[in-house]
Amino acid sequence: MTVSVSCLGEAATAVLTTAAPLEKVRLTRLHAAAWRDNLLSPDVPAPPPDRPARPDRPELKLPRDMPKRGRGGSAQNRIALLHALAHIELNAIDLAWDIVVRFAPLGLPKGFTDDWVQVADDEARHFQMLETRLNALGSSYGDLPAHDGLWQAATETAHDLAARLAVVPMVLEARGLDVTPETVRRLRDFGDTESADLLQTIHDEEIGHVAAGRRWFVHLCADRVAEPVALWQELVGRHFRGGLKRPFNTASRQLAGFGPEYYEPITPEIDRKPETR
Repeated sequence: MTVSVSCLGEAATAVLTTAAPLEKVRLTRLHAAAWRDNLLSPDVPAPPPDRPARPDRPELKLPRDMPKRGRGGSAQNRIALLHALAHIELNAIDLAWDIVVRFAPLGLPKGFTDDWVQVADDEARHFQMLETRLNALGSSYGDLPAHDGLWQAATETAHDLAARLAVVPMVLEARGLDVTPETVRRLRDFGDTESADLLQTIHDEEIGHVAAGRRWFVHLCADRVAEPVALWQELVGRHFRGGLKRPFNTASRQLAGFGPEYYEPITPEIDRKPETR
């Protein structure tokens, strides 16, 4: 394998400053493999950019200005769903590389870097899968608008790794575990088994991402002599503006080691619905 960078910081910066989605994916997969093969030094000579590069398309809008997606089984509705998920995965690539380099000065164990480089690689593969499926349906990433709120969580938590872990994997990615099973069920009902199988694969692998977030959050709590549940609830209340929503996929969250003692006490009772199974 030949790589054009020599250290982890250069690899991350190369991805974060690349706007073209497929090139961002290619670089991520190349550099993640190089890290696993011990071809990159752990040096991080410079902090990451404040905001990653983005392509000219899709048009980015405020969440409130996004068109509503239909819930039916038409090709148009399924394309809109897959496009929205591809946008999330593209942002997730950058979030994973950002956490690796932004918090490198904390001197965390190598396992921290191993986990988040692997997350970046997973997210890149997920984007590839979604783009391939969009192509099969006659579309591609960039054909529809997307919302520009996803990087807000990174900006809000750029000062504190515990806050970043509390919000990104333990709220946003955990929410993906909650909503995906119903989406998979609807896609199967519509006869789109290819898309359903793809989303099931993503769901199953995202359990590991939530688990990594919880594991390193607990690690930081031990360093700070803080109680994990109490600190998580405090940080979510301070840095996450969307509010937690039911239903929860308790089974998948438990597989990630993320029990209801974290989220149930701070979720409004008025939203209570049957749990996702």
